[in-house]
Amino acid sequence: MDRIELTELQRRSRRNRNIALGVSLAALVVIFYAITIIKMTPGAGG
Repeated sequence: MDRIELTELQRRSRRNRNIALGVSLAALVVIFYAITIIKMTPGAGG
C-alpha cells in the first residue's frame, strides 16, 4: 500500500486547520454551556 508523504507546508497547514477546528468546537461548547446555565437561573430572561 502506497503512503502519501506530505510536505512540511501541507503538514503545518493541516495542523493549523485542526487547531482552528478544535478551538471553534470548544467555543461552541462553552457558548451552549453558558446558555444552559443562564436559562436554568431563576429570573433570567427565559
